[in-house]
Amino acid sequence: MEKFKELYLKYKEIVNYLIFGVLTTVISLVVYYMCVFTILNPENAFQLQIANIISWIAGVIFAYVTNRRFVFESNEKNTIKEASKFVTSRLVTLIMDMLIMFLGVTTLHLNDKVIKLISQAVVIVSNYIFSKIFVFKKNKV
Repeated sequence: MEKFKELYLKYKEIVNYLIFGVLTTVISLVVYYMCVFTILNPENAFQLQIANIISWIAGVIFAYVTNRRFVFESNEKNTIKEASKFVTSRLVTLIMDMLIMFLGVTTLHLNDKVIKLISQAVVIVSNYIFSKIFVFKKNKV
């Protein structure tokens, strides 16, 4: 058990990012699937993107709160500036997500649920990189 704790502490940021990244993905996917199984038609390109945006908003809100508190343990006093950077970086990955969905579903006519899962994998990795180097970077004293 001590070895497990030692490993966790050594890789705490990455482990917490993976945990909360998975939870963010679950929230995003649940919201997306709720949209496309109830009120929005994924075969309609516009409605597909609306479902994607709604799921993105839910995921970003959850991700900012958990990344700030549990992953990067930010002490930034200017939360508006930090949140703006976070949303900006997430907008970049939203565009990536929308392009993947458009190409995979609208252009190639592949299954939207499968393409959404693939897209989320790309987005998770990109979000970590952007958060680490742009949003929650540690200021050297």
